Amino acid sequence: MDFFLPDDLAPRLPPEQVQITVLTAEPYPDGRRVRVNLEMTPFQTRPHIEVTLTDAEGAEVASTSIIEPLSWKQEFTLHIRGKDDPRGAYTLNALLYYPDGPEAAPRTITFEVPAQ
Repeated sequence: MDFFLPDDLAPRLPPEQVQITVLTAEPYPDGRRVRVNLEMTPFQTRPHIEVTLTDAEGAEVASTSIIEPLSWKQEFTLHIRGKDDPRGAYTLNALLYYPDGPEAAPRTITFEVPAQ
């Protein structure tokens, strides 16, 4: 079953041309959560997405998997785990792929959680 909004006029691309176009991260004021915005090119076949948040030492502090999203615009919240003091530098990595191939190049951004 495919579901797309009626105002969708963008051409849908085959799996080998689908990629992440926008990846942003905005820490919430409490410093323990991060709002993530992810956009990808419109797709014919729904992909899978793996998102990982790591701290400055490279330890994973949050992750999520999005399986066959209905829309190419995603907004979600990641909760920073295992940190008494969450301030500091973080790296957000998003990988778009299809179980039977292909896999797009990952998108990576870095950001800072400021002191509260």
